[in-house]
Amino acid sequence: MKKLVSTENNILPGAFIIFLLGIWEVVIRAFDIPKYILPGPTAILRALYENREILLEHTKVTVLEAGVGFIFAIILAVLLAAIMNRSKMLKDMIYPILVISQTVPIIALAPLFMIWLGFGILPKIVIVVLVCFFPITISVTEGLETVDQDMVNLMKVMKASPRQIFFKVQLPATLPAFFSGLKIAATYSIMGAVIGEWVGAKSGLGVYMTRAMTSFKTDALFADILIIVVLSIFVFKVIEYTGKMIMPWNTKA
Repeated sequence: MKKLVSTENNILPGAFIIFLLGIWEVVIRAFDIPKYILPGPTAILRALYENREILLEHTKVTVLEAGVGFIFAIILAVLLAAIMNRSKMLKDMIYPILVISQTVPIIALAPLFMIWLGFGILPKIVIVVLVCFFPITISVTEGLETVDQDMVNLMKVMKASPRQIFFKVQLPATLPAFFSGLKIAATYSIMGAVIGEWVGAKSGLGVYMTRAMTSFKTDALFADILIIVVLSIFVFKVIEYTGKMIMPWNTKA
């Protein structure tokens, strides 16, 4: 019965998406909508195939930027969460700054990073870090606050160092919250890299997107968007699967 329910849960969303794509294609053909206004799914897939080599090169750049930025965001987020957990005064000082950092639109900060750091890969990585570290930091911080204090006190009685308490008690207990933040941040990572490429870059999916827009190649633009969506879903699923492997006891992972 569980396998049947699981199969239905996997098949139904896919079938509904295919149904919507079929309606999209029929409407495009029935009303003879020009491709430069709205291409059909078949035109998008054709553009994806015809431009596969150049799209692959741009995809490699975006994945590199997103991946490096995501890793640095994880390191920064865990360090900040650990620091705030050690001292309430530091948390009161840092937490408002973290919140304020998320109120400024990334698209407004991106040009500044280009001016300060140039047009290479570094400003894109910084943008990805800025986009991704906040949900991870908040998730880990809130997770640390829910750790069983009796276990922490027991470790202190056993003369454990703060580092040992963090890695042996607090961090394992925070894993569910940590992976929840990771899943949110993972989808942001691709978006952050693309935003950075919009402002200024030589290659990447964001660059390809702007070129497709200015040349009215709407089918190529949709092909680019399709790759971004697939990459975001792929990263999300990888983290979700990793969470289930590391925390088999956590059914919500």
